[in-house]
Amino acid sequence: MRVLLINPNTIKPPVAPIGIDYIADCVVASGHQPLLLDLCFEPDGESAVRRQLGNVSPELIGITIRNTDDCYFSSRRFFLPGVRKLICNLRSLSSAPIVLGGVGYSVAPAAILQFCEADFGIAGDGEYALVELINALDRHEDPRGIPGLCYRMSGQARLNPPRAIDLGLLPPRSRAFIDNARYFREGGQGGFETKRGCPMECCYCADPIAKGRRVRTVPPVKVVKELEALLDQGVDHLHTCDSEFNLPPEHALAVCEEIVRAGLGERIRWYAYCSPAPFTADMAEQFKRAGCAGINFGADSGSDEMLARLGRHFRANDLERTAMICHEHSIPFMFDLLIGGPGETFHTVARTIELMRRLDPDCVGVSLGVRLYPGTQLADRAAAARPEENSPLHGATADNPEMLEPVFYLSADLGDDARSVLTSLVQDDPRFFLPESVGTAPGYNYNDNIPLTEAIRNGSRGAYWDILRRLRKTGTI
Repeated sequence: MRVLLINPNTIKPPVAPIGIDYIADCVVASGHQPLLLDLCFEPDGESAVRRQLGNVSPELIGITIRNTDDCYFSSRRFFLPGVRKLICNLRSLSSAPIVLGGVGYSVAPAAILQFCEADFGIAGDGEYALVELINALDRHEDPRGIPGLCYRMSGQARLNPPRAIDLGLLPPRSRAFIDNARYFREGGQGGFETKRGCPMECCYCADPIAKGRRVRTVPPVKVVKELEALLDQGVDHLHTCDSEFNLPPEHALAVCEEIVRAGLGERIRWYAYCSPAPFTADMAEQFKRAGCAGINFGADSGSDEMLARLGRHFRANDLERTAMICHEHSIPFMFDLLIGGPGETFHTVARTIELMRRLDPDCVGVSLGVRLYPGTQLADRAAAARPEENSPLHGATADNPEMLEPVFYLSADLGDDARSVLTSLVQDDPRFFLPESVGTAPGYNYNDNIPLTEAIRNGSRGAYWDILRRLRKTGTI
C-alpha cells in the first residue's frame, strides 16, 4: 500500500519531524511503501500538493501535527485552520483516506479530528497503530478496534484508548526518510528520542496526555545507533525530544555511558530538556563526557509557593543546587520560567527574578501566561470556575470548549501590568529573554525569529537559546 506522509509544519527555523522518520521505518518493515511530502521547504504548499498527487496516487494519506499553535501568549498563532485547508485541498485531488497523528494531535484527538474533518486519527504512539490501520484498509477490514484510533461514527468522533508500546521492540531507527541534512543546515540542530511518557503532576502540562504517564525507554544501544545514523548525515548538534531527559536518572546515565562507549562523546554535541531535580554532580560529569553542550531546565518559578501551585516536585533550593553543579562543571544552562500561573503576584515574580539573578544561569527564558490544554488540572479548574469580571483567561474564551484555539491563564493579580512588571524587574539584564512584546531585544519566541534564522544560515549550531545567548554575548543582537 502506498502511504503518503505529510509534514505541514512551516515554522522557521525548521524543526525536523522525527515522528515521520520513526513511522516510515515501521511502514517499510510492514511491507508497505511510505512516500514523503514535506511542506516545510515548499514555497507554495498547494502547488506542491498538486504536483505530488499528480505524480503518485496514495492509498492512504497521513498528516503529522507537531503543535496546534505556537504556545505564545502575545501572538496566539493557531495552526489547525491551515491543516483543515490542506485536507480540503487533498480531498479535491485524491479519494485516499486521511489520518492525523503526532504529539500535537494527541493532546485533543477527537476535537482535532472534528475540526480538521479528517477520516481517522491516531492518538499516542503511532508506529504500530498506523501499520494496523494500513493493513486493515488494505484487506478491506473494519479498523475500528485499533488501539488509539479515532474515527467517525454517526457524525461524532470516537476514540479508542491508546496503547503504550515497548519502544525497544520497534524496528531500528534508520533516520533515512526525511532530509535530516537539510533540516540541520537550515535548522541548526537535529532531534532524537530516548523515552516517551511522563509521570509528573504539573497542573498545566499536556505531555502526560499526549505521550502517556508511563515512561517507556529506548534501549541505550538503539539510541546510539540512531545518533550514528544522524552523524553519518552530517548532523552533529542535537537536542533530546524527551519530556525530561534526566527522568528516570538511571536511564539517562545509561544512555550517556553508551554514547561514551561508542566513542561519540567527542564527535557530537547535544542539548537536553531536564528537570531541575534530580541533578547531581555525577550526572553532570557523565553528561559532559557524553558530549552535552547545554541543558534547558524547566524551572517555572523561583517561588516555593508558586512551584507547589503548579504541581512541581522541586523547590527553589533544588534550583540553587542544580545551578551550582552546572557552574562547577562548566555546563551552559538555562532556566525556563512560566510567569502568570494561579496565585502569581508581583511579589512572587520579583522573588523569581531575584533568584535567577543570584543563581546566574547563562540564559533565562521567560514565558508569560500559561497555555491551557484540555484534560490538564489547570484547564479543568478554569473550566469549572465561575466567570469573573477580572478573568485570568485570555484568548479564544468563547465557543472554544476544547481549547483548540489558544487560551491562556494569566493571574488576575498581575492585572494589565504583567508586561511592565517584567520590564521593570529585568531591566536591561542580557541573560533574560522576555516575551517579544516586552523590551526592544528579540523575544523568547523561536517562530520566525529573524536573528536566530540568520545566525543559523551563517553557521551557528545548537539549541536555539544557546545560539541567541551567544549572539547577545557578542553584541550581535
